Amino acid sequence: MPRAKRIHPAKSAGTAVSTPSRRDAFVAGDIISVIRQSAPGLSPSEQRVAMALLADVEFAIHASNAELARSARVSEPTVTRFSRSVGCRGVRDLKVRLAQAMAVGRIYVELPPHVGTDLARPALWRSVFQEIRRAIAAAEEGLRKEDIERAAEAIARCSKLAAFGVGGGSTLAAMEVQNRFFRLGIAVSHASDPSLMRMIAATLGQDDVVIAISTTGAATEVIEAASIAKQYGALVVAITRPQSRLASIADIALGVYVPEAPDALKPTASRYALLAAIDLLAASTAYCKPLEAQTRMRRIKYELLKGTDGNSNGPLGD
Repeated sequence: MPRAKRIHPAKSAGTAVSTPSRRDAFVAGDIISVIRQSAPGLSPSEQRVAMALLADVEFAIHASNAELARSARVSEPTVTRFSRSVGCRGVRDLKVRLAQAMAVGRIYVELPPHVGTDLARPALWRSVFQEIRRAIAAAEEGLRKEDIERAAEAIARCSKLAAFGVGGGSTLAAMEVQNRFFRLGIAVSHASDPSLMRMIAATLGQDDVVIAISTTGAATEVIEAASIAKQYGALVVAITRPQSRLASIADIALGVYVPEAPDALKPTASRYALLAAIDLLAASTAYCKPLEAQTRMRRIKYELLKGTDGNSNGPLGD
């Protein structure tokens, strides 16, 4: 009995667009992940295409079909079949999606040069500490004494202080604001949830201060919450990139900008710049009301020493 000819769903007459699989739904967003996940199930020749593409995505985007085939040591039709195997309509569509995926930057696609060699660990050790020092130096150079003092004076006399930040480093920094300022006797809170930030912002008034934190200055949730607080009369202090959207709406902008190192495997060092700015702001606020700040911290230290060995030389907290 002759085998029935298989008809591709996309080519059958009168057939609507087929229901996308989980892979097909994902491909539009991240073709590089789809290629990596699909590679084990591809034919050997298509696997060679996958390896060639992933080894140099930038080349694959700009190369011709013939150049891609030569790079992978396969025929041109194999490159076309590979494109369809990973959910693309053809080689052109594959290149478009590769270009979209590369929008995140090369450091998230290509490994650093020393990875996998004997030089990797010494280079990593040096670069991590270099980036931390560079971030702190950037904060020291970028922050202006008069802006810090204005912000500290406003915080010292405020009724409530709220810190807003989203994402990784900015969320951590917003938490640190609460950790640094409560011990000065300031009623302080922090929030990273977008709805909660807006709710808190709506309760603030003319005697209150917001510290809005964003390394890029483009975090829409933080900008919106800060704008709401400002609308109701609160003073907005932004720790952010100079001349950014967030800086432009702030009453006092504390400019901090640390360019990212070209290595996605290392944690970002910009958070050290944020923490340095917060430490400087907290110390300056304490100096605005030294007796009250010292009294609060003495009481904290006294309570922490109860039931311990009585060593008063440690930090205020653990």
